[in-house]
Amino acid sequence: MTDTPRIATWFDVLLEKKGSDLHMAVGYPPLGRIRGELVPLRDEPLTTEELESLLFELCSPEQKRQITEELDLDFAYGYGTKARFRANYFYRMTGIGAVFRTIPSKVLSLEDLKTPEVVRKMADRRSGLVLVTGPTGSGKSTTLAGMINHINKTRASHVLTIEDPVEFVHESLKAQVTHREVGPHASSFATAIRSAGREDPNVILIGELRTSETMKLALQLASFGVLVFATVHTNSAPATIDRIINTFPADEQGQVRGMLAESLAGIVAQQLLKTADGKGRVAALEILVGSAAIAAMIREGKVFQIASKMQAGQGQGMQTLDMHLERLVKDDVILPDAALEKAQDKENFVKVIQRLKPDWEVPETLKA
Repeated sequence: MTDTPRIATWFDVLLEKKGSDLHMAVGYPPLGRIRGELVPLRDEPLTTEELESLLFELCSPEQKRQITEELDLDFAYGYGTKARFRANYFYRMTGIGAVFRTIPSKVLSLEDLKTPEVVRKMADRRSGLVLVTGPTGSGKSTTLAGMINHINKTRASHVLTIEDPVEFVHESLKAQVTHREVGPHASSFATAIRSAGREDPNVILIGELRTSETMKLALQLASFGVLVFATVHTNSAPATIDRIINTFPADEQGQVRGMLAESLAGIVAQQLLKTADGKGRVAALEILVGSAAIAAMIREGKVFQIASKMQAGQGQGMQTLDMHLERLVKDDVILPDAALEKAQDKENFVKVIQRLKPDWEVPETLKA
């Protein structure tokens, strides 16, 4: 294998344009996701021969066997000191395809990310479950890396990460950080989480909670006095709670409600939006902080009441997504149309924007 694979040319173009993802598919030119938009990086489409040679050059024989036999492959690739990429190879109608997600080599701090103070307080907790949620590409991993970075700098502790693949690599500072990757180091998330309890961790980061088994194990660890961070693919804090409870069969849901009520420290649900100047992206956050009142709502199955509790809980650092979007529009960080697209209560949000920006015109598509 050569020192610099030929695909590095496209990595360089992507990094130079500050792109987040590189999409490679037969019949299309290489595409970069730049400030949220997919942009062709050249005119000619990729041929099967060209793409296979570019992609297989990065693979070990075992990885090549996996993609050709199982038709799917995930791994992390370190591009020298420039960046790390999370790679996903798959087959589609036209043949092999791949997406490379940029993992910045520098872990951004919570200060760099301009994260609210309450998020740092969640990272300072000694136990409980903190969930960071949002759609793919909304910056969940970046926020979690900022929280782990804060713990690493401030606390003599053992931090264990369980990921598939490992994304941000943390050099041990004040904390001892152990990275475990599903595949090379453990056969599954559940196996890794099960053995985690025996590895004396203070903090555990679980890449993703997908199954009822991993969710139950995470809840148990959080109730045993470990601070557990995890991601879930949901768009709001109440939806996250419902999603966890509904993953379990009806006869187990009561017990799960009790465990979740007891251990939930907080939920950060985020969306990424283009900034008004078009030069970057900004995260809009919905924040739920665990409390006795929230625990009672979860236990009693009154999750529908949580949104109003978040609106009233600003003193504890809580906010709904629409509250944060309103602030971002007011401060001219994002454009009204972009905010409206992500808003949860669109009808009410139109009125909010009309109050903030009297000259704004409601887009045709959103007129009832």
